[in-house]
Amino acid sequence: MKNSFEHHYHTFDSGLRLITIPMPATRTATVLVLVGTGSKYETKQINGISHFLEHMMFKGTTKRPDKMDIARELDSIGAEYNAFTSKEYTGYYAKASAKKLDTTTDVVFDIFLNSKLREEDIAVEKGVIVEEINMYRDLPQRYVGELFEKLLYGDQPAGWDTAGEKEIVTALKQDDFVNYFHSHYVAGNTIVAVAGNVDPDYVKNRTGDLFKNIRHSEPFSKLKVTESQSSPQALVHYKKTDQTHFHLGFRSIDMFSEQRYAIGLLGHVLGGGMSSRLFDEIREKRGLAYYVGAGNQSYTDSGYFLIRAGVNNEKAEEAIKVSLQEVSKIKEHGITAEELQRAKDSMEGSLALGLEHSDAVAEAYAEPILFKNEVLTPEGELDKIKKVTLEEVQGVAKEIFDESKLNLAVIGPFKEEDKFNKILKF
Repeated sequence: MKNSFEHHYHTFDSGLRLITIPMPATRTATVLVLVGTGSKYETKQINGISHFLEHMMFKGTTKRPDKMDIARELDSIGAEYNAFTSKEYTGYYAKASAKKLDTTTDVVFDIFLNSKLREEDIAVEKGVIVEEINMYRDLPQRYVGELFEKLLYGDQPAGWDTAGEKEIVTALKQDDFVNYFHSHYVAGNTIVAVAGNVDPDYVKNRTGDLFKNIRHSEPFSKLKVTESQSSPQALVHYKKTDQTHFHLGFRSIDMFSEQRYAIGLLGHVLGGGMSSRLFDEIREKRGLAYYVGAGNQSYTDSGYFLIRAGVNNEKAEEAIKVSLQEVSKIKEHGITAEELQRAKDSMEGSLALGLEHSDAVAEAYAEPILFKNEVLTPEGELDKIKKVTLEEVQGVAKEIFDESKLNLAVIGPFKEEDKFNKILKF
């Protein structure tokens, strides 16, 4: 794949970083503001504030004071817009016709810079947050992921729910939001990414003008994740369900490890699509699940390799055993040259599809700058993926597929962990 896009990277005197990726063949432009904070930057007393603040940023600014002004303006130009909060970053974006770039930048940057955080809006939104938490708890295929990280990391920020606990978020005060906003949403902690049919010089000048009064503060650090495990462990959450959902995984690598390319390919072979080993064994041959997949989740200071599935309640143990058998096969015998090449080709195809969309391009360029302070082009990453050898995939499989790193979170109609603990072995 040839380099599809040129990119223009600039750091302003304030420390704010801008990446512009012109895409002349598209009619859209995406404006993304990514800030390096999330639930891992919280204390127990304010757990959930990163996510709550994301909600509050759409409730009005000095320029757009009514809490419906932002939505009305973006809706009027047919924009797609949203925000997201994770453990380590929070993002705000809008995607619209490239002809509406002035409006898109003005609104998104206004949200980031000038949100009002009014006490009366916070009071109303507490009810919304509580219902969002209730919704997630009622979605076992999602909630099992939060339980899995709780099992891995326990009572430290990495193990807390991103949305927080209901009793904590309902106790948050206006000052908590203002203090967090001013200490985390600052120039040196922020990336602006603009991708689409845009002029990079115009984007640079406009961003510089609109962000000239951005907040400044020293970077806010987070607690480093601590990990300790010597034997397999399980967490079983009882819920009367028609289907058992499980996350089965191993502690693995962080996002800075050079093994990330090999482990990405390993995940693809094991559970990356309808031709993967797990899909074939668990769904096609045995009919145990509707969805099954695998892959690696990496953070700045930890990571895990995960197998996830939703299976027949009576066949949950069988599905877990089959998953572990497939893991054992790869650990002992590796993967074939044909499987490795198919995985590489598939990842190249997925990249090509993603690069057709300005929102995907903006995020792909912004994240490495935020975490690694360098521009990693999708094409450059693909070149590294293509160079991965069978020996490297085998090496990472032998390293991470270790019983002492094995964890299982289950949601279903079960009250005893013993029967699951007994099967957590190769």
